[in-house]
Amino acid sequence: MKTALLSVWDKTGVIELAQKLADADWRLVASGGTARTLRAAGLDVTEVRQITGEPEMFDGRVKTLHPAIHAGLLARDTEADRADLAARGWEAIDLVVVNLYPFEQVVANPETTLAEAIENIDIGGVALLRAAAKNFVRVTVLSDPGDYPEDLFTLEDEAYRQRMARKAFITTARYDAAIQDYFTALEGEPETLQLTLYPAQTLRYGENPHQSAAYYTLQPGGGPMGGKLLQGKPLSYNNLLDLDCAWNAVYNFEGTAVVVVKHASPCGIASAPYVGQAIAPAIASDPVSAFGSVIASNQTIDVEFVMGLGDLFVECIAAPYITENALKLLSARKNLRLLQIPLNVLPFEYELRSVFGGFLRQQIDGENLAEAPAWRVVTKRQPTPEEMNALKFAWKAVQPVKSNAILLAHSDGEINFTVGIGGGQPNRVDCVRIAGERAGERAAGSVLASDAFFPFPDGVQAAAELGVTAIIQPGGSVRDEQVIAAADELGLAMIFTGVRHFRH
Repeated sequence: MKTALLSVWDKTGVIELAQKLADADWRLVASGGTARTLRAAGLDVTEVRQITGEPEMFDGRVKTLHPAIHAGLLARDTEADRADLAARGWEAIDLVVVNLYPFEQVVANPETTLAEAIENIDIGGVALLRAAAKNFVRVTVLSDPGDYPEDLFTLEDEAYRQRMARKAFITTARYDAAIQDYFTALEGEPETLQLTLYPAQTLRYGENPHQSAAYYTLQPGGGPMGGKLLQGKPLSYNNLLDLDCAWNAVYNFEGTAVVVVKHASPCGIASAPYVGQAIAPAIASDPVSAFGSVIASNQTIDVEFVMGLGDLFVECIAAPYITENALKLLSARKNLRLLQIPLNVLPFEYELRSVFGGFLRQQIDGENLAEAPAWRVVTKRQPTPEEMNALKFAWKAVQPVKSNAILLAHSDGEINFTVGIGGGQPNRVDCVRIAGERAGERAAGSVLASDAFFPFPDGVQAAAELGVTAIIQPGGSVRDEQVIAAADELGLAMIFTGVRHFRH
């Protein structure tokens, strides 16, 4: 009779797996809460203490840390090892099903005390995983409920056991790294960055056909951007970069919003009460660039949204949900990729960038700063209510644009939309001109958002020539007084936010 040892914090699927094992005449050995769960399900369970001859100690701190358990795991399939086990009256263990105390989730709560963190450091579980993984030639180790096999014959495959051993070692390495980082933070020292990434997709190529590329996720089997591809060919390297820009931009809006992105730069952004009202003005911001773009919405895509697309060719659309009727209409677009990303997929707290010989890490930029300064109207003229609506929208919309970012926008009180976006140029005046060229006649009466301060009055003067009536910018230039004076002379309203959103 084969023996399985089960000791899990996350009990997802464990009863179903244990039932399969029992039906195949395996002996079930379990500890603590796992034993109680299986027994409550009507399964015959041998408790660990019956194997070790010792009760659990120290409120469960010591359960499986015993030679009778670890010898059963580490014994090789040799005559000598079998004899050693038999001499002590112990038996081999053939399968270990273990997942660990949720240390990372517990310490993610800022209210967690040191004592609580320590109690959530798993010792026995880590030891079981490592012992079983070391002896994968004979023992199978399952560290993730997602790996529980449909067919128990899978356990006979040594290649499968080796893959599961690798995953167990990855799990314990990540777990130890999280504990190290927690204690390092307590000392006020910078944490050591240790990334474990799982290959999710081999891409056809990178930014160019001669560059090989692949997509990795933080969890095994993760989907693109934490979502699911509903339609279309696999996403390309450039698709993923564009979608990342679009999703981060649209995620920043509390209300309904649509963002159109081309070459990792927003070319149209709109917010409205309903998603179907936002798509057309977002595209109209720069319809030439919108051809072959990716589009993201932070609300459910419906038929009205699809109608707003018209016959525009789009590479990808991302949204938290797409209605059945909208899916039917979009399925006729054979070259369109549809990506569903749940809104509960949270953005990273930090971002990493590779540079020659190293990496840069920074906190993700966002407007929801704990101590953001109050906005100040610095000109003689106050913004009108309509201008203020547009300025609030424009300030949020300009953040994902590459610097020197300039964005022109309008608002009718309900629908807010960009009419021209300029960014990524070496100087800010050129970006004002580019935004004006995109807007054309729509620049008249628009408001302007600038991600960083105007270093000279020339940017304000160029905006006024376009017909801009109000400006929002961080302020902070040594020539702020000259810039404000130029705005007053031209009759513009201007707000200083005190926060810069520069994006290289």
